Amino acid sequence: MQSPTIPARHRARRWLVTAAATLALVAGSLTGATAAQAASPYQRGPNPTAAALDASRGPFAIAQQSVSSAVAGFGGGVIYYPTSTAEGTFGAVAISPGYTARWSSISWLGPRIASHGFVVIGIETNTVLDQPASRGDQLLAALDYLTRSSSVRARIDASRLAVAGHSMGGGGSLEAARDRPSLQAAVPLAPWNLNKLWSDLRVPTLIIGGESDTVAPVASHSIPFYTSIPSATEKSYLELNNASHFFPQTTNTPTGRQMVAWLKRFVDDDTRYDQFICPGPSSLSISDYRSTCPLS
Repeated sequence: MQSPTIPARHRARRWLVTAAATLALVAGSLTGATAAQAASPYQRGPNPTAAALDASRGPFAIAQQSVSSAVAGFGGGVIYYPTSTAEGTFGAVAISPGYTARWSSISWLGPRIASHGFVVIGIETNTVLDQPASRGDQLLAALDYLTRSSSVRARIDASRLAVAGHSMGGGGSLEAARDRPSLQAAVPLAPWNLNKLWSDLRVPTLIIGGESDTVAPVASHSIPFYTSIPSATEKSYLELNNASHFFPQTTNTPTGRQMVAWLKRFVDDDTRYDQFICPGPSSLSISDYRSTCPLS
């Protein structure tokens, strides 16, 4: 005779299996909803990889146009921008060359960054002898031109802007970030500035220095700049092994990779790039790396 308890066990087992499946589906739905909510509305492009960041171009086709030296506030330059309009608007970056230099000295950064989904303006300064404070003002004037007057202004989200620069241009990017705290990111490269204290800087800042820089030695420029920025401000310091002051004037992988990752993380609020910031790069080409590690 069949035990009367067996059907009850079967029913209980079926109930447990059904309940477990239901919970799994609910958990999966909640996880998907959380992931969807966590994704930035400004996220652009495919999931990042080290190989993609190290390539000479990112996933976006780009075009460029010249800016006349007659423009107000800075000395003209070149704009690089994604040709696609399917993704909506893009963040924008203004970049200044260094003392006595012209945009052509670091122009590789324009297409490199723009092809990852940014509008980039590489500026010429009013004079090649302009000091950091003036270069900071000119970077801000270039951003204002981009968002208010340029022919590509409709492609730009004016709430997502950044600055960068080399040498005195790097010092200028610190000045601009301090003067306009609404900026989303700053990336000084081998920065030079007589001002060593940036305790009032609130813009997420990546400083890249050269270990063998004798023009703006990291011990008296990049490192004091980084240290003086408050720990509450997101910041990173990358030092290139044996690099001179002029490392930004040559295409190099660590600079390109970290600049793009920093801009994607803070201008696009794209947390997929956290992996390149914390714990950060580690290779023979890097002599020092420090970061507040802005992981989501």
